[in-house]
Amino acid sequence: MTIETIEQTPVDTADETPPKDPRRGPGALVRWAAAVLVFAAAATGTGYGLTAVERTDVPGLATDSDGRWDYPRIERPALPEGSPAPFAEDNPAAVHHAPLRELLLPAPRGSVPDPGLKDEDGWLPPGEFADLFALPQDRAEIRQQLIDYAVPGIAARGWTTPDGTRTRVYLLRFGSTGAAESWRLAHGWSSTGPVHELKDVSVARRDTEFPEEAQQEHVTAYPFTDAEPQGREHTRLAYLTAGDTVGLVTQSRAGGARDVPFQQTVTLQGQLLG
Repeated sequence: MTIETIEQTPVDTADETPPKDPRRGPGALVRWAAAVLVFAAAATGTGYGLTAVERTDVPGLATDSDGRWDYPRIERPALPEGSPAPFAEDNPAAVHHAPLRELLLPAPRGSVPDPGLKDEDGWLPPGEFADLFALPQDRAEIRQQLIDYAVPGIAARGWTTPDGTRTRVYLLRFGSTGAAESWRLAHGWSSTGPVHELKDVSVARRDTEFPEEAQQEHVTAYPFTDAEPQGREHTRLAYLTAGDTVGLVTQSRAGGARDVPFQQTVTLQGQLLG
């Protein structure tokens, strides 16, 4: 198998401003997850390539289909000239310098954009993000938190695959790693479930089908599943923490959100942030 690298070139981040009005150690990835590798380069000016390997290179995956989605080749975006990678030795603050929208996972092949995602050119106003949560008091609290933490907008992308799975990915960039960690603690992502429930998720509990070995260096995933779905759809969700950036991935599907594409999506998004 080969690992390719890409050269970073200076980028213009002027369009990174959103619309005004609106830790864990490295481990072996699970099952399908060995189908992607990360080449991490600490030196500024070097890109990161995420490239697929042959299915037969992965024990147990030499089958017609294991449930993985067909994502396009995924590469971390170029950094502004002179900016270090988020977890490089010369970036102790773990700041992401790449444009936030370019860190969003691309949609898999065969999917269609989610028309229900009320974003504007890839940006979701903070109020729209707060509206993801079920209780009015939670929505009000989160709106105020995003103001207090000076989060101007949320990068967002959504799609639906042919099997009816609806996926949404949200990225929030805070002013510092400490601020992102403070926000995480306020939301209480723990083994029992998040403090603030999302709409259409009645009881979020730790997703035990998401293996501990899937955790990545520098990025921590907090996976949950709707333990008591009330409607036709079942939802899986995961929060991600990576330095100054926090992510949220949700997948909903009538009859049950499948574990393999959920793990695949969360891991790939984590690799883009790592």
